[in-house]
Amino acid sequence: MNQVRICLIGAGRVGELYCELYKEYIPDAKIEAIVDLEISKAKELARKFGISENNVFDSFEKSINEVKFDAVIIVSPTFTHSDLTVSAADYGTHVFCEKPMAVNLNECDRMIAACEKAGVILQIGFMRRFDSGFAEAKKRIDEGIIGDPIIVKSLGRGPGLPPKWTYDINLSNGMLAEVNSHDFDTIRWLGNGEYKRVYAEAQNFKTPDIKKDFPDFYDSAVVSIRLNNNVIGIIDGVCPSEYGYDARAEVVGTKGIIMIGNVSEFSFVSCTRDSGLVSPQILSWRTRFHEAYISEHKHFIKCIKNGVKPDVTGMDGKMVTAAVIAANKSIIQGIPISL
Repeated sequence: MNQVRICLIGAGRVGELYCELYKEYIPDAKIEAIVDLEISKAKELARKFGISENNVFDSFEKSINEVKFDAVIIVSPTFTHSDLTVSAADYGTHVFCEKPMAVNLNECDRMIAACEKAGVILQIGFMRRFDSGFAEAKKRIDEGIIGDPIIVKSLGRGPGLPPKWTYDINLSNGMLAEVNSHDFDTIRWLGNGEYKRVYAEAQNFKTPDIKKDFPDFYDSAVVSIRLNNNVIGIIDGVCPSEYGYDARAEVVGTKGIIMIGNVSEFSFVSCTRDSGLVSPQILSWRTRFHEAYISEHKHFIKCIKNGVKPDVTGMDGKMVTAAVIAANKSIIQGIPISL
C-alpha cells in the first residue's frame, strides 16, 4: 500500500484540522472524500484543501458507492460514532474515531466487535498520549523515577462551548465526555489502573441561558476517582473557561512528582513597569496539541501499513465512556458510583 486513502466524516473544526494535517504533514496518506450532512460545509472544506467536489457526500453510504478508500476518520457527533464505525468495518475499512467513543457501552461493544470481526484497526482519538510531555511522563512513571503513583490530577478547560447538540446529556454525556474524556484517559493511563469508583460534583456557573432549555447541563465539574490499584485521581473541568485552553496534569509518586503542561503558549515573558510580567496564554487546543495530532495520525497510518494494533484501542475508549457515565450518574444521585 503506497498511499492510504481516507474518507473524512465530519466537516467541522476537527475535520478542518485533520485536512490540514494530512495535506501538510502526512505524505503517505490522503483524504480522498468528505462526508457531512451539511453538504455546503463539506464542499467548502474540499475547495480549501484541493479535494474534488465530486468526492463530497451527505452520507457515508453514498461515499462507499463512489470512492475507493482504505480508512475512515470519524469526527461527527458522538451519537453517530457507533453506526458509522460498524458500517465502515462492514465495508472493510480501518477506523479512526474521535473521542468520546460513543454514548453508551453497548455502542462501544458494537464498534469493537465489528472491527474485530472485519480484521480492521480501531483507534480512538486520545491525542494526549502522543504529546511529547505526556509521553515522557508515562515513560518515567513506568521506569519508576517517582516511585509508585499516588495521586494523578488532570485538568481540561476549554475556552468556548462545543456545538449545541452537546448541551443534551442524552446525546453527548455532557462536558465530562466532550471536554474531559482526555482527563479520564490520562488518569487511567498514567495511574496504571482501571476505574474502581467515581464521585462527581457539577454545577452550571457560567451558562444560565443554556440551563433553561437543558436543565441537566453543567459547565464546571470536579471528579474524584479511585483506581483498582488504589491510585487516587482528580479531574477539574470547566467549559467555557474563557481565559484560554488549559490542559495540564500532575502525578505525585512515593518518591517524587511529575508536572505536565503549562498555560503559557511560549517560553516567553515580557516585563514593563506598566504591564508587569506578561506571557501569552494558549488560546486553542489546535495550538497546544498540534504536534500530538500529527504524531497520533502518523501512528494510525503506520498501524494500517504494518498491520499492527494501535496504542489507543477501542477498549481504551470504552473504559473512558464507562467512567464518564458513572460520573454523570454520580452527579444526579449525589453518591459515589462503583464500576
